[in-house]
Amino acid sequence: MQNIILNHQEIQHKIKRISYQIFETFVNEKEIIIAGISKSGYVLAEKICEELRIISDLEITLCEVNINKQNPQEKITTSISSELYQNKGLILVDDVLNSGTTLIYGVKHFLEVPLSKFKTAVLVDRNHKKYPVKADFKGLSLSTSLQEHIQVVFEKDNSYVYLS
Repeated sequence: MQNIILNHQEIQHKIKRISYQIFETFVNEKEIIIAGISKSGYVLAEKICEELRIISDLEITLCEVNINKQNPQEKITTSISSELYQNKGLILVDDVLNSGTTLIYGVKHFLEVPLSKFKTAVLVDRNHKKYPVKADFKGLSLSTSLQEHIQVVFEKDNSYVYLS
């Protein structure tokens, strides 16, 4: 059984709001990096980039972050070199903040390079963290049981988030 908790229009609204919050936070920067965690986090990062390009004059670089979610201690790779994000503002994006494992290892990776400002963004924050990590920008906070699962589905004209 699955319950839709965000429909396509609501997701679009959340992305727009997150994008405005990012712009307000980084308004004094010339350039920012939007780093999306591979798969759905990267799709969300692409959508945030699209919106930011409409509402701001920031120079935006999109970056894909590859993390083994089953074994996050493995080497993390990015689609751009670390020199390209050094001393810049960076937003690490994922679809769902569940236990915080993926996000905290992603944060650890980017802390090896000096950044001017570092924030995190998620579409859904489940409030079940094992690690002391938080989302600076979030579309929806949701308290769920540990047995429940949240899935984000990005389709061209029919994206949705469901709880199962």
